[in-house]
Amino acid sequence: MAYKQFSVEEREKIQSLLWQKASAREIARALHRHHSSVSRELLRNFPRGHRVYTPRLANERALVKRKSRGRTLRLKNESIRSYVASHLMHRWSPEQIAGRIKYDLGETISHEAIYEYIYAQISKGTGEAKTGCLDLRPYLRRRKKGRSPKGMRRREKLFIPRISSIDARPAIVSTRSRLGDWEGDTVESRSHKPGVNTLVERKSGLYLVTKLKDAGSEATVAAVAKRFQPLPSSLRRTLTLDRGRENRRFKEMEEQAGVKCFLAHPYRAWERPTNENTNGLLRDYFPKQTDFTMISEEELAYVEAELNSRPRKRLGWRTPYEVFGVALEG
Repeated sequence: MAYKQFSVEEREKIQSLLWQKASAREIARALHRHHSSVSRELLRNFPRGHRVYTPRLANERALVKRKSRGRTLRLKNESIRSYVASHLMHRWSPEQIAGRIKYDLGETISHEAIYEYIYAQISKGTGEAKTGCLDLRPYLRRRKKGRSPKGMRRREKLFIPRISSIDARPAIVSTRSRLGDWEGDTVESRSHKPGVNTLVERKSGLYLVTKLKDAGSEATVAAVAKRFQPLPSSLRRTLTLDRGRENRRFKEMEEQAGVKCFLAHPYRAWERPTNENTNGLLRDYFPKQTDFTMISEEELAYVEAELNSRPRKRLGWRTPYEVFGVALEG
């Protein structure tokens, strides 16, 4: 049987019976209602300050509640909604936005509220944005259904002397307790054309993207040296690489970049987790099959700045620029 709301006449009857000191069960029998319905009505409409049941006020309150039934407030105000939309367009995740907004606007929201706000603007019938609403779904990060194991490359692997193996790397590097420990990789271009060299600092997450002149190892050495030379020696302690052909001149890299290189074990991408994860963010801008020879250095610099300006949860919602900048200033 469907539940039926109390009418204003029934509420007036409740008031009259209360004046006669009737119990909830007695009122229920008089109204032909279940006693639990009467009990809930009294609990909702008995002010704590003065125990007086007012039927007209109770009826108005019920009408307001019925009018807003099923609706959820999607973010608090226009300034928050504008902040969320603009940062989504800069490829920030909902969690990053929720973590950072308290510093920028002094507001507190959850990342789930952001997801609800995004999908509340989409029509369930057509799957498209409602009239006057903005479709923010394209700015959410997406994953493919099928993925190849990371670190599996279609290229020859090098056998490097054990002295340069990651096994010989100082244990402190794994703790992320200091700045200056880096991971490096090459993001491939379409049809094996020259790609980009990427470097990421393990503690701050600072990400450096450099366009390669060719696919050879000399270009990789030059790219790493170019990015490392301006840094003080305290911020270029170690560099962990994979065993790809582009890293065969790692000894030259050590000399020109002033950093000690260590080589991960073959097919163990998890030994360079920071670099692998951050390369995934780069792919959000430049998907696989991107021809990096057609991408300008200005575009790469823009994306590099975008990624380094994103707040990170593990940094207390500070950005890589902010964390690494403190070290440079110090």
